[in-house]
Amino acid sequence: MNIELIIGIIQIVLIATTPLVFAGIGELVTEKSGVLNLGVEGMMLVGAVTAFVTLVITGSYVLAFMVSILSGIIMSGLFAFLVLILMSNQVATGLALTIFGLGLSSMIGKEYIGTPINGLTPWYFVVLSFLIVFAVSYFFYKTKSGLILRAVGESHTSAHALGYSVLKIRLYAILFGGSMCALAGSYMSICYAPMWQEGMTAGRGWIALALVVFATWKPGRILIGAYIFGGVTILQMNLQAFGLRLPGQFFNMAPYIATMVVLVLISSNKLRIKLSAPASLTIPFFKGR
Repeated sequence: MNIELIIGIIQIVLIATTPLVFAGIGELVTEKSGVLNLGVEGMMLVGAVTAFVTLVITGSYVLAFMVSILSGIIMSGLFAFLVLILMSNQVATGLALTIFGLGLSSMIGKEYIGTPINGLTPWYFVVLSFLIVFAVSYFFYKTKSGLILRAVGESHTSAHALGYSVLKIRLYAILFGGSMCALAGSYMSICYAPMWQEGMTAGRGWIALALVVFATWKPGRILIGAYIFGGVTILQMNLQAFGLRLPGQFFNMAPYIATMVVLVLISSNKLRIKLSAPASLTIPFFKGR
């Protein structure tokens, strides 16, 4: 195997896994505050379609990404209102958000399927993904605000007793997570595959959720996990190119099979998961208790 081929494979993996890094790091911050948002897939799709439609209408890449991020903030804000204020179940609300995002993105983008655009180079966003992971890691472990957020995720009652606003901190974490998911979606429709197609995220939102568990809620490991899953995706493409005679559906399932295998292996160590996961994850906070 020559050096050019190796470099080419690395480049493809980096480009293919960038949306996983964005969505994964956003969900990690959300979960670190004690909130589980299963609406990642839906927010990615809405972010993808709003960015694409805005670019087609205005021709501005900057405006496209701004509108996309705003859509993620709005959707995650809706989720935050339901789970933080109305105390709805986080799992059910997150699933509903994904279903809502699937329908909304299809409705918005139905007139734009097949519309050609000039894609943006993905390398800016590959670099940005590294910077965001580094920034989140620094925020968690080197700043007072990061310590407070982690404290809220571990024991919201203790954080509240110390005078910290649990709901406000969780709101900011949820909004950040939503903006990152939307950025991941916009990257897919403008950089990775410059087009709009219904369901174009193809389950990457669910893989991003699995990445958080794989990373045991540590930012740096999000990169490792993303590149492993991305490598599996690229591997199945190469196997097809080499003429391996297996049904095409098997190759499409390969990344998700790998995800399930990894989750089973990690979950088998229950002590590790218990020690790594935020203690207040999915537990609602009732102000005044």
